Amino acid sequence: MNYHFIAIGGSAMHNLALALHQKGDNITGSDDAIFEPSKSRLKAKGLLPKEEGWFEEKITPDLDAVILGMHAKADNPELIKAKRLGVKIYSYPEFLYEQSKDKTRVVIGGSHGKTTITSMILHVLNHHEIAVDYMVGAQLEGFDTMVHLTAENEFMVLEGDEYLSSPIDLRPKFHLYKPNIALLSGIAWDHINVFPIYENYVEQFSIFVNSMTNGGIMVYNDEDNEVKRVVEQATNPIKKYPYSTPNYRIENGVTYIETSLGEMPLEIFGKHNLQNLAGAKWICQHMGVDEADFFEAIASFKGASKRLEKIAESESTVVYKDFAHSPSKVEATTNAVKGQYPNKTLLACLELHTYSSLNAEFLKEYKGALNRADKAVVFYSPHAVEIKRLEKISEQQIRDAFEREDLIVYTNPTEFREFLFNQNFENTVVLLMSSGNYGGLDFDQFKALI
Repeated sequence: MNYHFIAIGGSAMHNLALALHQKGDNITGSDDAIFEPSKSRLKAKGLLPKEEGWFEEKITPDLDAVILGMHAKADNPELIKAKRLGVKIYSYPEFLYEQSKDKTRVVIGGSHGKTTITSMILHVLNHHEIAVDYMVGAQLEGFDTMVHLTAENEFMVLEGDEYLSSPIDLRPKFHLYKPNIALLSGIAWDHINVFPIYENYVEQFSIFVNSMTNGGIMVYNDEDNEVKRVVEQATNPIKKYPYSTPNYRIENGVTYIETSLGEMPLEIFGKHNLQNLAGAKWICQHMGVDEADFFEAIASFKGASKRLEKIAESESTVVYKDFAHSPSKVEATTNAVKGQYPNKTLLACLELHTYSSLNAEFLKEYKGALNRADKAVVFYSPHAVEIKRLEKISEQQIRDAFEREDLIVYTNPTEFREFLFNQNFENTVVLLMSSGNYGGLDFDQFKALI
């Protein structure tokens, strides 16, 4: 098949392009900016566009389909030509559904935890050499790409994002997958640029539950009141399986979980991750993996990339990097790290980077999120606020929102780096939470410092 990608450089898009190339399809693409690691990965397979920009001559009648990325605009010249020629246009999730419509689709949804749960499931299946198609939002150890497609695999495991599908399809991605088996991990308001009203955001999850195939299986977090309400109020004919945090204890920085096979140490920690594990277990069991085999495999799971990832460690110091940016995830991650290392000083650093987190109205959602940190720092770029055309926010507004007067606030990346690398890291856990990079922070520096 001949496929052309409009906005091929995106994290999800370039992985889909690589997966289709690996499958034997002919791939072309365009983008107005391509960054690492997409650039090198596309170049290695001969898929990197010769020059950046949009070129309508790339759209020809012999294309089987165009795959449209969210980064492209509705007036993109390649998109306009594809419409004029009548070439089939798919959004990313539409195309994944098309590729998996004859398979058993397993979709993992929720405001937080979905990447980790999807990663846990794939880790377990890979450990037991069970081949499945998949799409996950992080690079996993032992996997070449974040997307894998075949003609023969029975299952397709999909991370179900609630963000919009494409510039011309404003439905949330996870509404398009029509799962046979699904999971909901939690609901906490996010993406306020798209869902400015909380109730409207929650409604998207109700639509997701109702989009399941008749007789489908819904696994859900019984400890999240909003999830519980949404799932238990659903009237479509589906089977419902609740999960909750398993019993555990922490000793010398290691979390031990109670299982039917006895107590077992884990590489991961934190109540939210143990909830994620309980949900992943239910999904794996519904995919044919028994409980003993699940625990054998999950014992070696170290986490998804950038999800509470240990980046440096010495006898007295540990440094973690985490993708956390929404208020609920920031609080859960901060609490988990302090709970795991109660006798160490916790230095928690948060970058406010997304549209939601830089919104003056939304800031109040962060109330108490950093309370468990012994020392708390927030970094944000006023330039990022400008680019997003948001109302300016002051340092005092941020302190007021977090309700923490001793909160340290930085807006200059150089000053933030100087502060960070001049700290005494003795008997300290450093937690770096961001979906960005603090204006160019070199995370490898910690290895040399501690």
